[in-house]
Amino acid sequence: MSGADRLFKEMCADIIENGYSSEGRTVRPKWEDGTPAHTIKKFGVVNRYDLAEEFPALTLRPVSLKLCVDELLWIWQKKSNNIRDLNSRIWDSWADASGSIGKAYGYQMGVKYRFSQGEMDQTDNVLWQLKHTPYSRRILTNIFNFSDLSEMGLEPCAYSMTFNVTGDRLNAVLNQRSQDILAANGWNVMQYAVLTHMFAQVSDLIPGELIHVIADAHIYDRHVPIIKELIERQAYPAPTFRLNPGIRDFYEFTADDVSFENYRTGPQITGIPIAV
Repeated sequence: MSGADRLFKEMCADIIENGYSSEGRTVRPKWEDGTPAHTIKKFGVVNRYDLAEEFPALTLRPVSLKLCVDELLWIWQKKSNNIRDLNSRIWDSWADASGSIGKAYGYQMGVKYRFSQGEMDQTDNVLWQLKHTPYSRRILTNIFNFSDLSEMGLEPCAYSMTFNVTGDRLNAVLNQRSQDILAANGWNVMQYAVLTHMFAQVSDLIPGELIHVIADAHIYDRHVPIIKELIERQAYPAPTFRLNPGIRDFYEFTADDVSFENYRTGPQITGIPIAV
C-alpha cells in the first residue's frame, strides 16, 4: 500500500477508537436536515510524507488530481475568491450570489505587504525567498487574517505553509486548524504535495518532506460507517507523479501539467454528506 494509505488507516482507526465525541455538546455545523453534525476527533495529529520517496496519493478510493490542482492554483496562483474561477463545485455552499467567498483564501494570498525586498503578496514573497534567500527561516504564508474573519464565507481550514530548505531539498509544513478527514484529507495532502513539487521545480530544488499538522482531526458521525468500510479496503502502491519539467515559472502551471501513472484505486465513494 502507499504510505499515504498507511497513515490514513492508522489515523482513522485511532480517531474512531480513541477520539473524543462531541455528542451532548453544542456544535455549530449542521446537516442539510438541520440535525447537529457531531464528530469524533483527535487533537494535534501530525503526519509526515517523504515526497522524495513517493507521492502521497490515497489508493483506497480515487482522488481527482486535476481538480485538486485546479483549486490549489485558484488560491495560490489566480488568488481568486470567486467560485466562477473554479472548475469544481465544492465551494458553492460558502459563496454568495455573486460567487464570492468573501475575503478568504485566494483573496488573502493576493493582498500585498511591505517586505524587505519591496511590496508583494505572499505567494510572490515565498518564490522570491526560495530563489534569493533559500536558507531563511522566515519563508511562510498565513491567511488566517483576524481583521477579515467577519468578511469570510469560511474561515480558512488549511491556513499556513512554512517552507524550509535543507541542502537541495524543499521541505514544507502545512498547518490546518480543522479537517473533515473523509471529505478533505486525501485532497489537501495531494494539493500541498503538488505545491511543494511546483515550488521546488521553479526554485531549482528537489521535493523533500511534507509535514501535515492538524489541530482538530475529526470524523463526522454520519461518516463513521463509510470510514470503517474504507479502511478495510485493499490498498495499492502509490502512483508515479509527473509534473511538466518544462515549466520554470509558477504562474505558467495549469492543471494539465500534472498527471499520474499507474494510479490503481478502490471504487469511488459517492454521496458523502457534507456538514455546513
